[in-house]
Amino acid sequence: MDVSLFEEAYGGELATKIVRGFCRRPVTLRVNRIKSTAESLMEEFRRVGISFERVPWYEDAFVLLNATEEDIRETAAYREGRVYLQSLSSMLPPLLLNAKPNDDVLDMTAAPGGKTTEICALTGNAALVTACERDSIRFERMKFNFARQGARVNAMKTDALALDEMFSFDKILLDAPCSGSGTLQNPNARLERSFVGKCAIRQEKLLKKGLKLLKRGGILVYSTCSVLPAENGEVVLKVSKETGAELVPLDFPSNFDARLLPSPEHTACILPDEKFEGFFLAKLQKF
Repeated sequence: MDVSLFEEAYGGELATKIVRGFCRRPVTLRVNRIKSTAESLMEEFRRVGISFERVPWYEDAFVLLNATEEDIRETAAYREGRVYLQSLSSMLPPLLLNAKPNDDVLDMTAAPGGKTTEICALTGNAALVTACERDSIRFERMKFNFARQGARVNAMKTDALALDEMFSFDKILLDAPCSGSGTLQNPNARLERSFVGKCAIRQEKLLKKGLKLLKRGGILVYSTCSVLPAENGEVVLKVSKETGAELVPLDFPSNFDARLLPSPEHTACILPDEKFEGFFLAKLQKF
């Protein structure tokens, strides 16, 4: 593994910690509030012999101690859309977005739909949610997940960059396409310097577009599954300076216990470890 980008960004000691964090993690999931409750899911798990721990900072999230993702896919809870397999890190952007019923919400790069369905669950399906995906195969998979989860979403097969600026939204989630450098055990992750540069260019375009679509006073949460500053802090600082949008503090849930890498003020870069994927988070407000 070429870790030179990590070493350049953080120095040798933190680069070593990042690489050590690319390990096998327990299966994590969240209950789908639209169809079930944490209490009923716990009863179901106990009946079928699945051991679990609750996540102290998110009542809907579970860490499974003796089950694989394949085991969960065989359960009725999974088939009926009462749970969603999701990493702990990727559960954070919808929590930070804090959408409310009747908010107009846009998920700019939504497939496969985990964060979109989480927004729907957190708002009781009462937000007006639009989700974009430009790839045909990923779009169909996303629509399937929406249907199984019972999530009410306006799904649009389009590149979010092509959205007409007549649209406007109270809250926007941009989980931007990235190198995946926080999840190098993922076979789709790419750490080539040239690819990281291409990602950063598209991330800047998407973030600027999102801010154009955001209502004044609105909130945009930007996230990636990367730990590289070129895709994270550098992007949000550059765009905020150019657009006048402001980085605002991240209001993490109480008891949130991830370890963080150095990043600009009002942002967070999660150090990958035995519980969390490497992940970046920032919140911008338009004035």
